[in-house]
Amino acid sequence: MSDITGQIGGAFGAFFSSEIVQLVMYSVFLYLFVVWLAAAFWAFRDMHDRTENPILPYLAAGLIILFTPFFFLFGVVVYRVVRPAERLGEVYERNLAEEALLAEVEAIKSCRGCDKRVDSDWIICPWCRTRLNRVCPNCDRLVGLDWSLCAWCGKDFEHPAMAPAAAETIPLAAPDVARHPSSQPAGRRVASGKPAVGG
Repeated sequence: MSDITGQIGGAFGAFFSSEIVQLVMYSVFLYLFVVWLAAAFWAFRDMHDRTENPILPYLAAGLIILFTPFFFLFGVVVYRVVRPAERLGEVYERNLAEEALLAEVEAIKSCRGCDKRVDSDWIICPWCRTRLNRVCPNCDRLVGLDWSLCAWCGKDFEHPAMAPAAAETIPLAAPDVARHPSSQPAGRRVASGKPAVGG
């Protein structure tokens, strides 16, 4: 029995001592080492694209390195399970698409009376006759009902300017001469038929 094990051991020793077998083994080990480092670098770059945290990419690369060149595939599997689902670019594009859709929905104007879609240039809703806009009396442009002034000509709807001619023609209050005879001159009081006092 010992002779058989000795022969098997000698055969394995002769096989592994061969220069060709050693070269193949060194090549395989070098290949695994390069792939191991490349996987760590890939995990670093991939996590860098998926998060804004500056520490997580180093932790992802450390996870791959921790599994050694022989078991790094398990580290890659673990990393793919725990990594964020979306890249930062994908999140940014999705947010832009949502904002564009929201702006498009807000741009669709609806009647506040019947909730039907109306055009922004309409003055009255053709279905329920609700007033939608008004016309500026100064520039004849459409303005909103809740606007306090015209955005095109600047006309103030809440405080209309007083005409200068109207301000100049307001009469001043004259003293009531009939009620206060003492304010008349003495000669005019005599002429009115009333005797002067003390005369």
